[in-house]
Amino acid sequence: MKFQIDPSDRKPLGRTGETVPAIGIGTWRINNYSMAETALIRAIEVGMNLIDTAEMYANGEAEKLVGRVCRIIGRDRVFIVTKILPDRFSDQSKVIKALEASLRRLGTSYVDLVLIHWPRPGISIEKQIQFLEATVEAGMARFIGVSNFGVENLSRAIRATKKHEIVANQVKYSVLDKQVEKDLLGFSIENKILIQAYTPLEWGGVAKNETVISIAKKYGKTPIQVALNYLISRPMVMAIPKTERVERVEEFRGSMGWRLSAEDIEILEKI
Repeated sequence: MKFQIDPSDRKPLGRTGETVPAIGIGTWRINNYSMAETALIRAIEVGMNLIDTAEMYANGEAEKLVGRVCRIIGRDRVFIVTKILPDRFSDQSKVIKALEASLRRLGTSYVDLVLIHWPRPGISIEKQIQFLEATVEAGMARFIGVSNFGVENLSRAIRATKKHEIVANQVKYSVLDKQVEKDLLGFSIENKILIQAYTPLEWGGVAKNETVISIAKKYGKTPIQVALNYLISRPMVMAIPKTERVERVEEFRGSMGWRLSAEDIEILEKI
């Protein structure tokens, strides 16, 4: 399937009328929290203000980090995404309690977007979505979404919503791992679901790929910038790379403001 190149560095958040930056920052597997705090603040300052976290990341320490950043820079400047573990979805009260704990760690009364971290086996998708919608009704979240949902589960989730639409699906997607492009990307574009691409740099693997390196030289960009630009050139796709370094934030920033040509995207599609 051919996809139209999206020239915008702001991505629509489902059908909400709101937009988010094409590049956000993830907080999984952080080693140096002091450095990460500085990097997150810089990212927010330059407009990459969507910060992704989860209750399971370092047993809540990542959420505490995001909370510290919000206290320093101002909660209203940050779009917070967090994720609830599937085990919580056996009961609505467990979902509410889990998000309450996340909010305490984050030092805020609400998150902008809350996701089911991955589908819970043994509990219907319909029931899981019902419990997720309850968090918005309780004023604890503005929007809801999912993570690691394929087309079948995502389709069921969309149909299951009563009042609050699914606005995003966070999945693994990179220039080296294009499973998403087989059917999920087309489905997401059609249904106005924002794909949040995690592990978009393959833990540095994209910087070692000869095709990516060659195209980067052509544009005077880094391989990481090319890898991110490939993703954000797709409609309804944003990327959430992780970093603890300010210089890497600046590199991520340089992946926006331009686009790969259709010809070079086609070359990268063949990797």
